[in-house]
Amino acid sequence: MQEPLFLKPVFQEKIWGGDRLQTVFGFDLPSNKIGEDWAISAHPHGVSTVENGEFSGQKLDELWVNHRELFGNAKGDVFPLLTKILDAEDDLSVQVHPDDAYGLAHEGELGKTECWYIIDAEPGSTIIYGHNAKSREELESMIKEERWDDLLRKVPVKKGDFFYVPSGTIHAIGKGIMILETQQSSDTTYRVYDYDRKDDQGQARELHIQQSVDVTTVPAKDAELSIQQQNQGQSSIITYLKTPFFNVYEWQVKGILKLKKNAPYTLATVIDGTGHLIIEDEGTIKTKSYELTKGASFILPDDIAKWRVEGDLTIIASEPGVDA
Repeated sequence: MQEPLFLKPVFQEKIWGGDRLQTVFGFDLPSNKIGEDWAISAHPHGVSTVENGEFSGQKLDELWVNHRELFGNAKGDVFPLLTKILDAEDDLSVQVHPDDAYGLAHEGELGKTECWYIIDAEPGSTIIYGHNAKSREELESMIKEERWDDLLRKVPVKKGDFFYVPSGTIHAIGKGIMILETQQSSDTTYRVYDYDRKDDQGQARELHIQQSVDVTTVPAKDAELSIQQQNQGQSSIITYLKTPFFNVYEWQVKGILKLKKNAPYTLATVIDGTGHLIIEDEGTIKTKSYELTKGASFILPDDIAKWRVEGDLTIIASEPGVDA
């Protein structure tokens, strides 16, 4: 085949969502409370559909089951990764995710380790990232006594920042922030605190205090990053993470950036600019060109060994880690 799989976005309405996925990315949104674009997903709560080529109209979860050769015959019952763009018009709930063992035992799905690239942030924006409890007993006590200022760590953020959020990390994206999230394919979230908000029906959203206490890493551990940059002229490849779950990169393209596969398949989302994806047909001198616009998401399957991106654009890319 030797062609990428471009995917149609799946939009999720959220109490904290807005309309910037339309104003910034040009998406046609079904409402003005859209918090998430599930850009690349095989999760049953929002499955991506292929928009081009031989598999046009097919769902990503179906391809994982019926055409595993596209993914290098990778093992696993479910496509392991999920890419989202989030628009936080308001603060997200303070939350934590389980690891695989707890998630599978209690929710019947993978745990959720994730990471965030800050696409944009209003001046003064902050996230909650970690906590100050020294023991699980202190954590439970501080939650029950609602000592949020004592418990939660606030971190200022700006455009271009990157955060690794392993399972067990208490976290929340703050108002005015837009992120590209790479995560395990899971939709399990345990809410610790939701600012006493009410939904449109006047109901408070469910909290999950016992599960949160069970799965939170205590004491909190700061995730260390070892960011590396490889330059090609004015273009570059920035490596943010290499983990058992996923590896995450930023492709900064100013002219031409040449790339080759490091894993059976690669996920990519254009977060800024425009350009073209060029696929070289192995064994011939023929090439195929695909237009890239802001917000476009695609998968490079196993039979594409090398490619190049031309233009002026920024792409966040990921691939499965060794255990995914």
